Amino acid sequence: MKIVGLTGGIGSGKTTVAKMFSELGVPVYIADVEAKKLTNTSKVIRRKLIELLGENAYNKEGLNRTYVADKIFADTDLLRAVNEIIHPKVAVHFKKWAAEQKSTYVIKEAAILFENGGYKNCDLVVLVTAPKAVRIKRVMGRDKASKYEIEQRMDNQWSDEEKMKLADIIIENIDLEATKKNVAEIHNSILKKS
Repeated sequence: MKIVGLTGGIGSGKTTVAKMFSELGVPVYIADVEAKKLTNTSKVIRRKLIELLGENAYNKEGLNRTYVADKIFADTDLLRAVNEIIHPKVAVHFKKWAAEQKSTYVIKEAAILFENGGYKNCDLVVLVTAPKAVRIKRVMGRDKASKYEIEQRMDNQWSDEEKMKLADIIIENIDLEATKKNVAEIHNSILKKS
């Protein structure tokens, strides 16, 4: 079974592209969703995050996302430390999940696939891009975040130019119909090669 990495910066539309693959019957693993689940269910992650960020890292609902985001997006060392706690657990979880799938290939959607080295475990990497202004507008509408907050998050991810050097396939996600066509072409190409 092939592992296809799917990545892109915040607001690029990688989740939309992941849904398109899913609609074609491809199993899709959304690393951010699974990471959120693991931060609330793993006692090891909880203990380590409290040691790193303090008791306020969790509240009665689980991970205190606002508190954690305020701390880590302003401090690259803290962000790196949090990623080093969470991402190895997500990688183990993904391997178990992938082993249970019965398909030609699976999609692993991860925002920081290049930054955390996860791309090295993929047979193929698809990068989703969009102009920065479009991405900011999308995230402002989706997350109700300020332009400053979004740019701060963007600054903690690699630029599209850096990612393009390592990507096998690039989808510029501006027009949904064109993106859907690209996804279908990629899907058919993977199936033919397998």
